[in-house]
Amino acid sequence: MVPKKIIAPFYERLSLVLIGIMSLGFLVIQGKDVLDPLIFGFLFAILLLPVSGFFERKLKFPRSVSSLISIILLVSFISGVLYLVGSQISRLMNDWPILQKQLAQSVNNISDWIESTFHYNLGRQKALLNTTEKKILSSGTEVVGTTFGAVSSLMLFYIFIMIFTFFILFYRKLLFTFVLQAFGKDNEVIVHDIIENIQSILRQYILGLLLEMIIVAAVACTAFWMIGIKYAVLLGIIVGLFNIIPYLGIFTALFLSVLITFATGPISNAVEVGVAVIVIHAIDSNVLLPTIVGSKVRLNALITFLGILLGEMVWGLSGMFLSIPMMAIFKIIFDRIESLKPWGYLLGGDYEFKKSAEKKMKTE
Repeated sequence: MVPKKIIAPFYERLSLVLIGIMSLGFLVIQGKDVLDPLIFGFLFAILLLPVSGFFERKLKFPRSVSSLISIILLVSFISGVLYLVGSQISRLMNDWPILQKQLAQSVNNISDWIESTFHYNLGRQKALLNTTEKKILSSGTEVVGTTFGAVSSLMLFYIFIMIFTFFILFYRKLLFTFVLQAFGKDNEVIVHDIIENIQSILRQYILGLLLEMIIVAAVACTAFWMIGIKYAVLLGIIVGLFNIIPYLGIFTALFLSVLITFATGPISNAVEVGVAVIVIHAIDSNVLLPTIVGSKVRLNALITFLGILLGEMVWGLSGMFLSIPMMAIFKIIFDRIESLKPWGYLLGGDYEFKKSAEKKMKTE
């Protein structure tokens, strides 16, 4: 006689799931210093895997050499972008005295407008500005120290990412074999399918994101140049870089672009730049993003937005960048495990229903 399988009630299973999620969240928060660069290294390793494989297969390089050359190429690309941004910022710093005068003139114009419109005394405005200026100057040393510490931490974080990327590339077969052995021979086909899909989708997603960033930056540079902005290249790069942060990046790019334009030219140019950034973002969200990136990672907008907010709460800015790739990984896993398919449907939503309906119509 076969013993009857006991199935726990729904509320008990839900409680266990919630406890598991909270425990996982606690471990993720506590392990940020290690997990953050490790996951970035994992993503970069997936991106560089075809490059490293090319050096190994075609040029017969040892794995250590091919991994190192791949990382050097990645560092060269990132350094080139940083050099381009740094050269534009240095131009901005060279013109700082002029910018101060223009900004002071713009502030005076706004003060006059406030006084004439709202009848707020100019002397009271200046007193408020002087108080704010003294507070900023008194905390100047602290700001400089904090900035230096942040830059040092960022460089150390960048070095750790490169180290993790190298080791993941070098030990990729060892890690792959470990995963297969950990889940047993019975699940070998599913594990193979999950790993291959994770590699393919994440690689296409990262490359699509880079392509989208380049296109947006080029369009923004062209638009700002046509408007007649002095720092059109710098502002275009800023819009392109912050555009890769879904939903929230546009506000940062809009604020910085309008602020720099306001300090370097008339208010009309700042308004035109703000309108241009909004139009570019609208075109990107409705045309570029669904075509280049959206076809790679099928996540509904609600889950994506929640993931970005949770990522920022847990890991800050890096959590916002990593939220979509991590949710894509979870969706691939959920879609291939029978008991977790409802969670995969939740992440994908209507797209999964439409896809299954289209397949059904084709078979009929």
